[in-house]
Amino acid sequence: MDRLTAMKVFSEVAHSGSFSASADKLDMSRAMVTRYIAELEQWLGARLLQRTTRRVTLTDAGENCLRRCQQMLALMENIEEESISHDGELRGQLRLTSSMSFGFAHLAAAISDFLAQHPLLKIDLNVSDTAVNLVEARIDLAIRISSEPDPMLIARPLARCDSILVASPGYLAASNTLKEPAELTQHKCLSYANFGKSVWHFSRGDETTQVGVTSRFSANEATVLLYAALAGCGIALQPTYLAKPYIDSGALQIVLPDWQVPAMTIYALYPSRRHLSPAVRALLDFLVQRFATPSW
Repeated sequence: MDRLTAMKVFSEVAHSGSFSASADKLDMSRAMVTRYIAELEQWLGARLLQRTTRRVTLTDAGENCLRRCQQMLALMENIEEESISHDGELRGQLRLTSSMSFGFAHLAAAISDFLAQHPLLKIDLNVSDTAVNLVEARIDLAIRISSEPDPMLIARPLARCDSILVASPGYLAASNTLKEPAELTQHKCLSYANFGKSVWHFSRGDETTQVGVTSRFSANEATVLLYAALAGCGIALQPTYLAKPYIDSGALQIVLPDWQVPAMTIYALYPSRRHLSPAVRALLDFLVQRFATPSW
């Protein structure tokens, strides 16, 4: 039995809670996943997983084994990532996480260009607006948008993130003229479920105000709200990195252009400087340079 592969399979099953999902993720058959788990349990002489019709959970022995397996796998990944091939190329695999909207709008293209420079590297990108524990999920780098990044993580700023109100020309033509933020209460607003759902904040010079909006449509992902705005569903608060191409094309128009909403920052987050591999350092430097003069 390839024990490292067995550990990798076990860790993935423990993370996903599913043999089938793990088989898809690891690109192997469900029968092979089952075989690796059975052989690992036989080797250790302990039952690691409790199987039900709906979910796979860890036993006490499985909890202990998972911690050890993650340590072993992390060590092997560090060795691979810190290895340099005979021609000086970086190699190994990096695990990233990012919001779906930024991954869709800019990060996918950036990763593509970075991989073209380092053909022996592999990158696995998890797009989600839900914060994950970087250590437990074995994430090397998280790209997050925040005004206050997690103080337990190292935060390297990549770019400023401005947001604006937008709506389709069709929606605006069929609606009352909007001149002041307070008038948003008379409009259909599309809100982000994880940020500013009920109250939107604005400033104009030294003047500040906030508006409690009633949303007819909310979602936990900015790209969904972007396409709802394009469809004429209402007014959406959107990051400029996502909305700018549609504004430039005329598919969306800026609402209340004299008013600004609080800006945030796009950060690259990672757990520690001590064990930062050359590949992660190279990607960090690449992203900092890439977004030093953002196109949005």
